[in-house]
Amino acid sequence: MTQQTQPAPAPAPHDEVRWLTVEEQHQWRAFRDGNALLTEALARELDADSGLSLGEYEVLVRLSEAPGRTLRMSELADELAHSRSRLTHTIRRMEAAGLVERTACKEDARGVNATMTEAGWERIVAAAPGHVRAVREHLVDVLTPAQLRALGEAMTAVADALRQPAAAQHA
Repeated sequence: MTQQTQPAPAPAPHDEVRWLTVEEQHQWRAFRDGNALLTEALARELDADSGLSLGEYEVLVRLSEAPGRTLRMSELADELAHSRSRLTHTIRRMEAAGLVERTACKEDARGVNATMTEAGWERIVAAAPGHVRAVREHLVDVLTPAQLRALGEAMTAVADALRQPAAAQHA
């Protein structure tokens, strides 16, 4: 008895692709290019001025604003919109540099806290003025107040939509 091969089933039909209009494509590319250039300029200047990466700076900012300069790692990852593994790698590097310490969470033995050290505090205090000047120069002062407000509102909407559970996005 020989086995016959059956043709592969036809792919399931997909919803029709809603291609971008010329205007949408223009706006998408403007956002993508502007975001990439802004992020690269801010990262380059921050590193040159302070030796911190943007990710490290953001960790220090969030910790500096937290009670006791301490946040649970999972909460920190959520606030920064980072994967837990990416944050763990960043925190490990920052811990080796003496900027943060990790400790067991007293409220939940499974949790880990990140706490800013005095060296971390001194580092962000030194880095913040230059970074704020760069953000102002490359973004805030380039836009009108209405454009800046619209950008903030638009990106809040995007972030909120992406933070929703996957099931809710496809409901």
